[in-house]
Amino acid sequence: MAHKLGYDSFYYVNFEDDRFLGFQPDDADQLYRVLVETFGERKIFVVDEVQNIPGWEHFVRRFMDMDFKFYITGSNASLLSRELGTRLTGRYVPIELFPFSFREFLRFKKETFPDLQRMTTVEKARLNNLLEAYLQVGGIPDALKYPELPLLRTLYDDVLYRDIATRYRLEAVTALKELAFYLMSNPSSMVSFNKLKDQFRLGSVNTIKSYIDYMENSWLVFTLNLYDFSVKRQQIAPKKVYCIDTGLSSTIGFGFSPNTGKLLENLVFLALRRRTKEIYYHATPGSYEVDFYLPEKRQLIQVARNMENPAIREREIRALSDALKGVKVESALILSDANENEFLLDGVKVEIRSVAEWLLNQ
Repeated sequence: MAHKLGYDSFYYVNFEDDRFLGFQPDDADQLYRVLVETFGERKIFVVDEVQNIPGWEHFVRRFMDMDFKFYITGSNASLLSRELGTRLTGRYVPIELFPFSFREFLRFKKETFPDLQRMTTVEKARLNNLLEAYLQVGGIPDALKYPELPLLRTLYDDVLYRDIATRYRLEAVTALKELAFYLMSNPSSMVSFNKLKDQFRLGSVNTIKSYIDYMENSWLVFTLNLYDFSVKRQQIAPKKVYCIDTGLSSTIGFGFSPNTGKLLENLVFLALRRRTKEIYYHATPGSYEVDFYLPEKRQLIQVARNMENPAIREREIRALSDALKGVKVESALILSDANENEFLLDGVKVEIRSVAEWLLNQ
């Protein structure tokens, strides 16, 4: 953002600097005078960790009324969207910041980007190996930069105990911890609030819903609704749950073996979620499941680990074929290990794409 703005156009203020200890909103005018004296007059502030200043919204609103613009960052615990709505009353645009995408992960690793139109067999194998690594380590920058440190575990504990348990004054911390561990261990899985209530011996479905809402608000997980014309059926149907980062899921969750199929679906969800919020899963008339349905594009998407397996191929195509009976579709996409020729299914074009190459284009 700073590169786009140009370094002579803004003031940068980091409120984690210990020299700002004791800073109050009333001190903003003095800060501005010092900045003008040092750097000249500018109309944009780039402010890091704004939550360290109690009542920060007061001086931000006042300066905005004087035609200043602010770019602010802060922790999950202090900058939830609904709270920004209360503090800044319609004067803000939220920017969602995700962990590294696959493309950003390769750039971080200083990997050369292949020409996707003319890839050799060796390049394809190399790209798939890098995707496997990305599945396991994820895209959280500090964890990639310092792999010898348990940063993912620390981050997870901070979110769970500080952003959720402390923030919402939860007494059943053990139940929250067990529920979060279950969700981390089962990425891309279907969950029923009723079954979770019984499994974790919590008093009501509303408690389960609240706990998962807290995890969503803190950017630990996302939930996906069933696509249905009835909003009520969407609300009562089981949800699919995805983790913010596959490395976090691999580190925190439990499994006898790497659950690469589910992690791969989680990666695809995150790539889609970066571009749109309107994503659903689809249950077909014959009770098959299609991983994703995008209403805006009228596109069905399946994620299949190995389309060379005849049983998997038959299952995925059967689910798509059945889905076409219940929803209007313009195209369908199967993401798998390798590209294949497209084909028509009941008059709808179906593409089979390498998920690694597809991710590089997102």
